[in-house]
Amino acid sequence: MNIKEILLTTSNTAAFLPIRIGVGLVMIAHGAQKLFGWFGGYGLQGTGQFFAENLGLKPGVLMAAMAGGTEFIGGLLLIVGLLTRVAGISLAGTMAVGIITAHAGAFFASNNGMEYPLTLLLASLSVAIGGGGAFSVDRKLTSK
Repeated sequence: MNIKEILLTTSNTAAFLPIRIGVGLVMIAHGAQKLFGWFGGYGLQGTGQFFAENLGLKPGVLMAAMAGGTEFIGGLLLIVGLLTRVAGISLAGTMAVGIITAHAGAFFASNNGMEYPLTLLLASLSVAIGGGGAFSVDRKLTSK
């Protein structure tokens, strides 16, 4: 099995489509908040300052760019189903860092807990395991 097969081969199920689209849209929005200040976000400088001063993630702007870029680009990749496994594992890792650094003190989202990022982590991990499924670019690239 070569690297292309490992990364792109997927089933022909449509079960992953709603997860890909839903998580992809959420992640694009969160990434856009960090990178561009859209949807009420603080942009790269503001998020970078928060990361450095409140979360200890330094250099803050670089860490914000990495998190926001992973969320934004990973979300786009999920929606189209391209490199779905890579996008899923990258997003799961980003959510794990978010849980550890910003949401470890509580479980429920109403208390700034890990409930929401954990759900995104698990959904991202699911598509990383399962692949893009039917209606994905991955499937198109590997079907014979």
